[in-house]
Amino acid sequence: MADIETHVRHSLDQGAHATIEKSASQVIAAEEQDDTFDEKYPEGGLQAWLVVLGSWCAMVPSMGLLNTISVLHAWTSTHQLSEYSESSVGWIFGVFSFFLYFAGAQVGPIFDSRGPLPVVVPGSIGLVVAVFCFSESTEYYQIMLSFSVLGGLSSCCLFTPAISAIGHWFNVRRGIATGIACTAGGLGGVFFPLIILYVAPKLGFAWAMRIIGIICFVLCGCACLLLKTRLKPDTKRGMAIDLRALREPNYALTTLAVWMVEFAVFVPYTYLCSYGLYANIGESLSYKLCIFLNVGAIPGRAFPGLLADRFGRFNVMAFTALVCAIMTLALWYNAGTNDAAIIAYSVMFGFWSGAAISLTPVCIAQVCRTEDIGKRNGTTFTLVSFGTLTAIPIAGAIQERDGGAFWGLILFGGILYLAACAAFVVARGVAGGWRLRTKF
Repeated sequence: MADIETHVRHSLDQGAHATIEKSASQVIAAEEQDDTFDEKYPEGGLQAWLVVLGSWCAMVPSMGLLNTISVLHAWTSTHQLSEYSESSVGWIFGVFSFFLYFAGAQVGPIFDSRGPLPVVVPGSIGLVVAVFCFSESTEYYQIMLSFSVLGGLSSCCLFTPAISAIGHWFNVRRGIATGIACTAGGLGGVFFPLIILYVAPKLGFAWAMRIIGIICFVLCGCACLLLKTRLKPDTKRGMAIDLRALREPNYALTTLAVWMVEFAVFVPYTYLCSYGLYANIGESLSYKLCIFLNVGAIPGRAFPGLLADRFGRFNVMAFTALVCAIMTLALWYNAGTNDAAIIAYSVMFGFWSGAAISLTPVCIAQVCRTEDIGKRNGTTFTLVSFGTLTAIPIAGAIQERDGGAFWGLILFGGILYLAACAAFVVARGVAGGWRLRTKF
């Protein structure tokens, strides 16, 4: 009888132990399932595409103004700042692009640790104020402070979280999602120059910029409502620039490649309209070259993203940089005063250069963790800012050295693109392998 009681008690203990083990294993499995779920990307759905829409709304004002600097450069150099040299005027727009990227070192980590609103809201307010102040500016220092400094910093507060938020919702389709959002810059680069071109001669430059400011106000409000992150902000994380990440070869080489392509892209984007005036193709057509460029850039932001998701982001970046180099050295260099050749270069360059804006953040995200996307984007574009700061005035100085001719400036831009192509090939080989058919 005692043996039976002992056996029953032992069986009950084993059953209870098995039940406890089963419950514990179920809890662990559930936790692992939750962790796995957290690492999965929606790759679509209403919320994800609303974030893309919010990113689009944020990039029309920020990148739209960046894509309008060719018209603004040509207008201010012949109106408000007509007594200044090309390189002096170039510093204004170099400083704008510098601050647009430079402040990313702080904006990116804030985005990672606090979410988008703490940077998007002040960025929206600052950008609208900058545009309205620019509309009233007539002196060099006024334009520098309003447009270049305040406008550039505010644009960074919109661009960096807009481009980083998409990485929270898309992975496999990140290229096409980012490309769709980046079409905003092309559309802004079409409509903003049209407003300046047709409103400024009749109502004045101030009213043209005020209309642009009203458009920016509406779109920035939509961006504040729609931009969201998928992962919860980690308030315990640091908010400093992550230069230690450059110890990682994959990230360091990617940053170098992005630096080179951004250094190259601003030369044609800034001086194309001025080249039209130099070639005597007419003032109206010269200003419209910026519009033609951005018309090409609209599909040029989305289509390379579609190709990149299929054939590899670094592969497409290297290819598009090579095409831009060939077009700059072959077509633009030999365009002369031929209207058709200049227009053809504007549209084709706009298309193939679109990847420099839409795919560079995707390449960065490919070599870092999701929770570090904001910080890594910010660190990269902070370093890139020094290239954009100097590229425009250096090109202007080359033009002045050549007595106002553009041949040296064009060679400068084309050679930079060849260097960017080589940099992306090396980054792709180190990070993804050297096999020709590797999708990376």
